[in-house]
Amino acid sequence: MSASASASAPASSVSASTSAPLAQSRPAAATQDARALLEARYGAAEAPQGLLLNDTIAGLLAHRSVRAFSDRALPEGLIETLVAAAQSASSSSNLQTFSVVAVENPATKARLAQVAGGQKHIVEAPLVLVWLADLARLEEIGRRAGAPTGGLAFLETLFIGIIDAALAAQNAVVALESLGLGSVYIGALRNRPQEVAELLGLPPNVVGVFGLCVGYADPAARPADVKPRLSQKLVLHRERYDAGLPQPPLDQYEAALKAFQRGQEMPVVGWAGTALNRVRGPEALSGRDRMREALTALGFGLR
Repeated sequence: MSASASASAPASSVSASTSAPLAQSRPAAATQDARALLEARYGAAEAPQGLLLNDTIAGLLAHRSVRAFSDRALPEGLIETLVAAAQSASSSSNLQTFSVVAVENPATKARLAQVAGGQKHIVEAPLVLVWLADLARLEEIGRRAGAPTGGLAFLETLFIGIIDAALAAQNAVVALESLGLGSVYIGALRNRPQEVAELLGLPPNVVGVFGLCVGYADPAARPADVKPRLSQKLVLHRERYDAGLPQPPLDQYEAALKAFQRGQEMPVVGWAGTALNRVRGPEALSGRDRMREALTALGFGLR
């Protein structure tokens, strides 16, 4: 959506029981009424009241991960458009410490899929964007200028690169969804970061943070509905953190996520058990428990 279009569509205060008119240029999922959008995102019992809603916010609420892609060709200029959107995200101190590798070659995608544990949508997607924390660019600029770059060896600077990459990628996701495309993040590229670096020819001080599969969704192959999120009662804190962690919203979320899983023909396992299994110990991290060693091997100082 252009800046002028956004300016012409002011936000409206909408309760969960009120419909809001949305621009017809948005994808169909983003033109649902407010109640449907909020119930899909939170479940009926925890849908918040009184949200401000416009086209942009509706599009964000309608986000879903897409893991089945059609063979429809991508439009010319898409990659450059997505990178322009990505580069328009905020960057700490304007250091711009991210880069992105656009992968379309089937053999490269197949190798990335293997690194990521055999996720077939990496092969099927027409485009995979690999987002990088890139400190090598500043290192080279410093070398050319004869200027010290000792600050690159500190963990804080790597944080900046990772955050820059995440902010940039999410801008790209918002942009691609506004064009009617879908995507899914691939964090499993961090399982074997050195292999990703070798495959993509990354220099020292550059690491793949995650991948992003991009294409037109094929809903006939696999449905892609909005996945419920935790109640705002568990996420939103006012003035000070509240460690009370009320149980009823957790129970409601379990029910909402199980309903989603049934609708997606997934194993009905809920959230808490799955999340706890994912953090039970280093053996559950799929190789990412060795991240410090991998980063050191890739040239990062981590002081």
